[in-house]
Amino acid sequence: MDAYDGLSQSGSEGAQALLRNAEATSAPPAFEIVQPDGCEPGYPSSPLVFASPHSGRHYPASLLEQTALDGSAIRCSEDAYVDRLIAGSASFSAVTILARYARAYVDVNREAYELDPAMFEDDLPVFARARSARVAAGLGSIPRVVSEGQEIYHGKLTFADARARIESVHQPYHRALARLLDQARAAFGKTILIDWHSMPSGAAGEGPYGRKGCDMVLGDRFGSACSSVLTRMVDDALSGLGFRVARNAPYAGGYTTEFYGRPESGTHALQIEINRALYLNESTLTPHAGFARLQRDLDRLFKLLERDWRRVP
Repeated sequence: MDAYDGLSQSGSEGAQALLRNAEATSAPPAFEIVQPDGCEPGYPSSPLVFASPHSGRHYPASLLEQTALDGSAIRCSEDAYVDRLIAGSASFSAVTILARYARAYVDVNREAYELDPAMFEDDLPVFARARSARVAAGLGSIPRVVSEGQEIYHGKLTFADARARIESVHQPYHRALARLLDQARAAFGKTILIDWHSMPSGAAGEGPYGRKGCDMVLGDRFGSACSSVLTRMVDDALSGLGFRVARNAPYAGGYTTEFYGRPESGTHALQIEINRALYLNESTLTPHAGFARLQRDLDRLFKLLERDWRRVP
């Protein structure tokens, strides 16, 4: 059964569908790695590493028992189907890491112990008392709210619960990602990390394929996370395909881009946000006819990156 089966239902029916799915599914690994066609693990065929940290769709039963949200609302922060949009990367020399757990459970695009003390019934250790803007907004590594601002939990959590999520999901994901980057850099002298996300259409204006607002946002931490050559290459390619592209606003790149992006040391990190209206009915979280077109266009971008990555200094 596909993990999305029944998940587009709303209200209590949707919550029950999620719970049944969670109870019927054994706990998956924290991540999945998809190797390029014909490539053995540990022997990269290019410096390209793709990541999808927010497309995970495993909602553990423990989370669904703790949440105050219905089965539709809790998925508001999910980058639904982004893993499928970039599935063609395996044909173009990119190794891809996919988070398996829902962002509402643990957000791997945050520092591990970026926690909000107000969410917990017990005191947090000093190292976990984060004061970042993301925590203030309720979007730490254990989120307090979904992207629509709705509170996830009807009660307090324990630090032991948070630590278990971080140690079983967040830390293994980043160990694996770091290993992929190290292998690519050792083989090619550099590595290029593309961190894939989706954004609500309201964040960048309504309408797909440039009718209003923007279709894609490239986040390179204002030039600090990757060479300008890479950002320009991707911008030119997407613009040439008819997409309206913005840079660093409203998204400049999250924890992954900021943490790993060290172009002076040979690691280039670029975040790409895709307007969900391009491929998705945002109310039901089901793909529409634009999905296939977008997937074909992204494959064209992958082909260009495979061909031209040597231009990145």
